[in-house]
Amino acid sequence: MPSELTLHQRRRDPTADELAGIPWLALLGPAERERAVADIKVGDALAGDYVCRVGRPVTYWFGVVEGLLKMSNETAQGQTITFSGLPPGGWFGEGTVLKREIYRYNVQALRRSTVAGLTADTFHWLLDHSIGFNRFVMNQLNERLAQFIAAREIDRMNNPDLRVARNLAALFNPVLFPGVGEVLRITQQELAYLVGLSRQRVNEALSSLQEQGIIEVEYGGLRILDLPSLRSAPFPTRTHA
Repeated sequence: MPSELTLHQRRRDPTADELAGIPWLALLGPAERERAVADIKVGDALAGDYVCRVGRPVTYWFGVVEGLLKMSNETAQGQTITFSGLPPGGWFGEGTVLKREIYRYNVQALRRSTVAGLTADTFHWLLDHSIGFNRFVMNQLNERLAQFIAAREIDRMNNPDLRVARNLAALFNPVLFPGVGEVLRITQQELAYLVGLSRQRVNEALSSLQEQGIIEVEYGGLRILDLPSLRSAPFPTRTHA
């Protein structure tokens, strides 16, 4: 049965619509694009599937065509540390592919997702031949560094509303996740997994952000109305009776 196959075994050629959602393809010249398109494979990940795991050798540079992934690791004490959510349009792991290292993190599908992969060999070939591709990867690395620095700050925050706001802002990064747009398709439970809070506490934070006119909760997703406030506004700690 298909569900018994691994994600790698379920790989297939991408459709035209799936290729159209890959942001860096438009930056390539004709010959570079031809080689990249011939090399790209996509896989339909089921909820819980691992796209990559700690200790495995790098084989692909991955991107999210549709769905939602989580990049995380575990401490020696068994606690999960979430580095980033990965919504549509996001490509990740370029640092690992550049160094051809083993993965130092897990990436897992939070829901049924479509994941694209470009082999490490073609990734390096494009670096050798395409200025546009080099600029894209350089921007990715620069933005990723800022994201991880911000993530360390979020981990130290004791204010749940602030944690939810900053995590949401990270998911609306137009450089790293150009496929998100103005509406992020995410459930409160999925956001709770990424933030590290209970679903109830996330619900309270979202209600507060909506009351302030910063977001709008829609069916199956969230619309951002005031991204600057989501990124930088302070939120007072609310007390509970």
